[in-house]
Amino acid sequence: MFSDDERPLAPKPTANGSGLKNGNGNANGQQSDVSMSDADDDVPLSQATRKSRQDPLPARNLKRKKPVYAESSSSEDDVPLASSPAKPAPKANGRAKKSKPVKEESDDDDQSPSEREVAPKKRRAPNGKAKAPPKKKVKEESDASDEEDDKPLKKTNGRKKAVKQAESDDEDSKPLKKVAAKARATKKVKKEEDSGSDTPKPKKRSAKVKEEEAVSASPAKGKKGKKKEDDEEEDVFKWWEQHEAQGDGTERWQTLEHHGYNGVDLDLPPEAEEVAGFYGAMLETDHAQDATFNKNFFEDWKRVLAKYPPSDGTQVTKFELCDFRPMFEYFEAEKAKKKSLSSEEKKQLKKAKDELEAKYMTCVLDGRKEKIGNFRVEPPGLFRGRGEHPKKGYLKNRVRPEDITINIGKDAPIPVPNMPGKWKKVIHDNTVTWLATWTENINQNHKYVFLAAGSSLKGQSDMQKFEKARELKKHIDKIRLDYTEDLKSKVMADRQRATAMYFIDKLALRAENPNFIIFDFLGKDSIRYYNKVEVEAQIFKNIRIFKENKEPDDNLFDRVTTTGLNKHLTSQMKGLTAKVFRTFNASITFQRLLDEEELKGATLQERLNAYNKANRMVAILCNHQRSTPKTHDQSMEKMRYKLRSLKYDRMKLRHVLFSQEPKAKKNKKYNEEESDLDEDWIEEHEENLKAKEIEKAEKKFAKENEKLEADGKKAHKDSVLKERLAAVEEDFERLAKERGTKKATLKKDRPTDKLEEAIDKLTDKVKAFKLQMIDRDEGKEVALSTSKINYLDPRITVAWCNTHDVPIEKIFSKTLLTKFPWARGVENDWKF
Repeated sequence: MFSDDERPLAPKPTANGSGLKNGNGNANGQQSDVSMSDADDDVPLSQATRKSRQDPLPARNLKRKKPVYAESSSSEDDVPLASSPAKPAPKANGRAKKSKPVKEESDDDDQSPSEREVAPKKRRAPNGKAKAPPKKKVKEESDASDEEDDKPLKKTNGRKKAVKQAESDDEDSKPLKKVAAKARATKKVKKEEDSGSDTPKPKKRSAKVKEEEAVSASPAKGKKGKKKEDDEEEDVFKWWEQHEAQGDGTERWQTLEHHGYNGVDLDLPPEAEEVAGFYGAMLETDHAQDATFNKNFFEDWKRVLAKYPPSDGTQVTKFELCDFRPMFEYFEAEKAKKKSLSSEEKKQLKKAKDELEAKYMTCVLDGRKEKIGNFRVEPPGLFRGRGEHPKKGYLKNRVRPEDITINIGKDAPIPVPNMPGKWKKVIHDNTVTWLATWTENINQNHKYVFLAAGSSLKGQSDMQKFEKARELKKHIDKIRLDYTEDLKSKVMADRQRATAMYFIDKLALRAENPNFIIFDFLGKDSIRYYNKVEVEAQIFKNIRIFKENKEPDDNLFDRVTTTGLNKHLTSQMKGLTAKVFRTFNASITFQRLLDEEELKGATLQERLNAYNKANRMVAILCNHQRSTPKTHDQSMEKMRYKLRSLKYDRMKLRHVLFSQEPKAKKNKKYNEEESDLDEDWIEEHEENLKAKEIEKAEKKFAKENEKLEADGKKAHKDSVLKERLAAVEEDFERLAKERGTKKATLKKDRPTDKLEEAIDKLTDKVKAFKLQMIDRDEGKEVALSTSKINYLDPRITVAWCNTHDVPIEKIFSKTLLTKFPWARGVENDWKF
């Protein structure tokens, strides 16, 4: 089952057939961004694709600077999309301590008013103690393969209408049970009179609040055992061989109250309560410690409160007086309940959810069943963004049928929305591959529902993209010659166009001369791009000319438009765009780097490291940066512990070998001591091993009894477990006695040759694991998956793996193997 905020978009449909960065500073102190989007006609490059954020909520006066930021997708882009009716966020029980905000005095007279405005103020914790102002932190980008299935409610930035709860009596049109807000018991709120002290006493509750337990949906009953799906038996459509290439939706509560503002009980309407819940769920994340995030959230929440105020008329005016802790605790308790479900209960819930979603997961394309990728619409929440995104914290609106355009075959039945409303538009365009589209309200980005990555349409699109990049090889020399000549053109528009093409083609590639240009701006996802690039003398001269007599906010390339540039590119090669250059340079550089590696006699891990090194170089070339993951240090520490564990195992085998064959001590291959294994670490490690063995024995005992009872047999007696645990204790007593003696024994004797073979295998493992650690650490600030998915021709990887005897599964994830089936059949000598 899944929540109303994760409802499928619609019943099964039938489908039919880089930017150039400006060096000028903007009003925000950041460098401007010049986009090469094909969607903007006759717009100066530095202004292309920059759209102001719509303001569908009640009007407000905001004095904001107008920095130009690269449009970025929400950090939730990889979360399943879902069309969803309004669902009230739970109120939480709790009490906030009323306290006046403590003003901080700053000695920094240079601080601007705007900076003082967003500076975090000290807040009072529920216990009355002052909290230190939260430190601003940057949200790390997760890897492409991040698991975020168990996140708290997603954030949503919004500027459209405040969220309304959808209601309908027509249950037949909805695939899910709808969660409606129940009537809540009204209660009078007595406001505490201000005693004049800095910390007013919290008011006492005059009546107990009765909370009704959440009504759980009965899990679907089903027999044990795995069931094979028919889809797995179907043959894969090999198009490339042809001629043409979050909750479960059940009611959770009826009445809840909380003391949420300055010690006053707030009885919020569902619409305002829902938005507060979005923030409450994130209370202990880095976002909630970020001043910009808090400021933007509070602005939007006040706008919702203006339309849906507390029932007693309380005016919420200060963020510092809001206590979201009870809501956070409520959500944490709900997560704990979900985790505490038995395996059978979880299976039943998953089964019911899968059955409900089944019809939305596929479409019929030209008579074939094809999987749909993102068949859900993004739920409402607070926009997170990445890096220092200026809009983080804004409310992302709920997407309704009226916002969505459906694309479907003319003769196909039009799907019925699973919530009240009508589609914005229904079209029948067989020249595009998307099934549905809408525009999100934060960055005005267009969102689409496409077929899955492994579908024939997506595969054909990918293959054509890389073939177009390969075709550029035939034209690149002439194109470079042409724009090099135009760098000195007397026509300023031609000179600017040629300079732009130079950067598109060569940006981040070093040239051998001392002319430097510094690029410093907020790039995609508001991640800072800083690069000091050596350029040809003429390029350096042109940039100086372009800057003459211009103010910092003026466009550097003021005589070039995206239409004009793309028209020129197309005249030189059909279908050529700025992005084709990027794909071409990424793939051809990757091919060259792999060919330069001498891998004869290299181990598997050494070959993998060489591949990843080439991938990293391309990722740096394409500026695929990421913040170092929060868990990186912890991850590296775990790897160091595992490395020591391997060395410990090797040490014990060496000691056994020396006991059996004293002459082996003179063999350099085996006599080297494990220098980083001291007695304290060995003792700690053996205690950890003992704890794991005990846990393993207990789990095995419980599982055996569960199986015996299921078969109608008598369970083992507790004495069986005691005997097993006693054997574990005996083994580790032996290990404790061996510490420091350089002697060891095994449970079962092994011949000398087998011991030497085992030691050699561990030595290889240690060597390979060290390389893995180096690889992990070097890639901590580079997103390797982006270039691998979008810019590197997969046939390069397939041919390289075949040539160097590397299993493709070591490099391509299951998702990529599904995405690129057309690349698997290339010859070993294939080159980009």
